[in-house]
Amino acid sequence: MKARPLWLSMLLVVLTIAAGLTLRMAPLGLPQFVVKYGGSTMWALMIYWLATTLLPAVRIPTAALAAGMIAMAVEFFKLYRSPGVDAFRATLAGTLLLGRYFSFKDIVAYWIAIAAGAVADARLRG
Repeated sequence: MKARPLWLSMLLVVLTIAAGLTLRMAPLGLPQFVVKYGGSTMWALMIYWLATTLLPAVRIPTAALAAGMIAMAVEFFKLYRSPGVDAFRATLAGTLLLGRYFSFKDIVAYWIAIAAGAVADARLRG
């Protein structure tokens, strides 16, 4: 399967980040469920776009698996506590990149988003 052009990959990353930040931070009046899991899905989708951008020769299912494992690893990292890591998590960047609290529901949201991204990616690459 052919790789996406780099410009398209970067556009997908930027649009996904913008969508995630909008869901999490803009006062859109959306239900909390949409805000919470919409942001989580956009974060995982961003991981997928980055993985497929950095590893363009890797097949889509393999890239999706790698992205899912990275997302799960970050989620499980939330169980680790140290003063330095917790101080970073208390910042906006730390909250957006690492999150604060472990949740199995987030892992489910990640896998759903990555699967949807992989399907969309296969169609984009034709």
